[in-house]
Amino acid sequence: MSDARLFAVKMRAARAGEHISGAERIVPAHDIPALAAALAERALRHAKGVPDEIHLKVEEAGEIVHLEALPVSTHVTQTPAEGRAVAARLLAGAGITRIDEIMARFSETYGMRGAMLLDADTLERLEPDRARGVRATYMDAAGNGNGQDARCPRGDARKKNHFAEAVVLATKVANAPGIVGEICVSDDPDYVTGYVATKEIGYCRITTIKEKGDPCGGRIFLYRGPREGVAETIEYLQKQCVLVDNAPTSAPRQTVAASSDPPPGRSGVSPLLDEALAGDLREADSQGLLRMCRERPADILSFASNDYQNLAEDPRLKAAACAAIQRHGAGSGASRLVTGTLPEHVRLERHLASFKGTEDAVVWATGYMANVGTISALVGKGDAVFSDALNHASIIDGCRLSRADVFVYRHGDMDDLVRQLDAAGPRRRKLVVSDAVFSMDGDLLDLPAFLEVCRRAGAVSMIDEAHATGVVGATGRGLTEHFDCKPDIILGTLSKALGSEGGFVCASRTACDYLRNKSRSFIFSTAPGPGAMAAADTALSVLEAEPGRASALRAKAARFAAALNEAGVACATQSAIVPIPVGDERTACAVSAALEREGVLIPAIRYPTVARGAARLRAAVDIGKSDADLRRAAALLSAALRMPS
Repeated sequence: MSDARLFAVKMRAARAGEHISGAERIVPAHDIPALAAALAERALRHAKGVPDEIHLKVEEAGEIVHLEALPVSTHVTQTPAEGRAVAARLLAGAGITRIDEIMARFSETYGMRGAMLLDADTLERLEPDRARGVRATYMDAAGNGNGQDARCPRGDARKKNHFAEAVVLATKVANAPGIVGEICVSDDPDYVTGYVATKEIGYCRITTIKEKGDPCGGRIFLYRGPREGVAETIEYLQKQCVLVDNAPTSAPRQTVAASSDPPPGRSGVSPLLDEALAGDLREADSQGLLRMCRERPADILSFASNDYQNLAEDPRLKAAACAAIQRHGAGSGASRLVTGTLPEHVRLERHLASFKGTEDAVVWATGYMANVGTISALVGKGDAVFSDALNHASIIDGCRLSRADVFVYRHGDMDDLVRQLDAAGPRRRKLVVSDAVFSMDGDLLDLPAFLEVCRRAGAVSMIDEAHATGVVGATGRGLTEHFDCKPDIILGTLSKALGSEGGFVCASRTACDYLRNKSRSFIFSTAPGPGAMAAADTALSVLEAEPGRASALRAKAARFAAALNEAGVACATQSAIVPIPVGDERTACAVSAALEREGVLIPAIRYPTVARGAARLRAAVDIGKSDADLRRAAALLSAALRMPS
């Protein structure tokens, strides 16, 4: 097919004037109806929400220029600083040296529909309309219905291929007169990947170029030439129709290490496996779902840690851990049923049973392993397990791995639990599992009502007191102390208010012996180290010796919630967790990033941890926060929520 009678089809979607989505294709006339429908459907399914305006524009394409796609490469970086260093090195060949100053200009591009046009040397802004910027448009990949290039098959217009569309745009921009380089950073707070591009180096994708949660981003085109040439550059970017030949549809398989690390494939990993895994990571990256481990920020007022009682830093716990390591070494050396059981394990289990008021206790290496190992040991094929809709992932995974039939009841709805218990019919065993304090909202399980439902149904009752131990109850013994009643199984963690590492179950002696014999995560895992066990044992002693710590902690959380309400931020708390509902995922990330720039860390919680459209900030209050800290954080949070979106 020739280029004759091709049409540019453009879609722009917005809500309340804010840009949501955009796309364009260059196609023959007979493809216009189907393409227009597909682009409209894409706009309606965007992660940012449903638009209230969708604009479709169709016009005949003018003279078309074919360009060869830029060569592509991926540069693997772990931190934004490393990403900027790679960008600086790549752009140095084009004489672009002021990378830090250029990156700082992305704070001005947020909300612009187009790109910023900068003088590459003076960094003077050159675009005529600074609010709008310069838009590169009238472009597509050859083969998207507009030609016969079989190497670039037509894509599904309903889905956004971030990578493919970026390469097309970068290719056009790099060939514009006077353009010596481009830097792109996504304005999606979850999408930390960006790229730099020039005709000489090609399209260079950088896996981490900004902090996760930072909403600042956009495109910056770098121009070098006389001022009278700027109009020609803008005319080319905004009017010239371009088809890009041989445009790739996915990121390159080969990656370039950011440092002198050996290239992929030379560490004993199968190249086929490496490529398959890299493809999965690219897919997650393209959807803004790639997650990175983040080093704990220093010198920041943190409302992110679950170390509610600040015991991880307590000198008494440190001393006990060091003494245990001196006696027995850094690790236990084997599973508990071989030679891994040390005096510290036995002493801690006895102490936990006493603290929770049960006959016995069992310790695992993590709370996750305790939940998975306990649930999958107690129920199996033909049994039924009932789980609150907002239970922690470790409970959900334990239910799935048990092979029992899983029934999920509405959050905190005992009537719905009754209906589902009845619907399950007769079973060998029914197990009902719930968090005691729900980790995202901080609300409490109605334990007496929960136990009554279980009793009437003849079901085994189990609660996870991960966020209750050391927090809830007159002396921090948890929800069971708060309501003065106990389920059959009490599960908890050593790694939150107790300041150590590990998970535990407190129950009858028979139940604990059963778990030692049937829980696969207990039997087949190396026992937790003696240092962590000694630290947790000491933490229990601290709570017993200082029984007012839990009530003091809850009072601080209540004062923080009160300060937020006084500042106009509606919230409530029943524990040490203060959730601040936001709703929109983008807004939650932007507010969190704004707070961090002010030295306060309150993480944004988004899908899939919570439902879409139910994003919130989750503040975890610890006993070390002063009233001044609480007031400062509340004031900054209120101001950040009032920022224009």
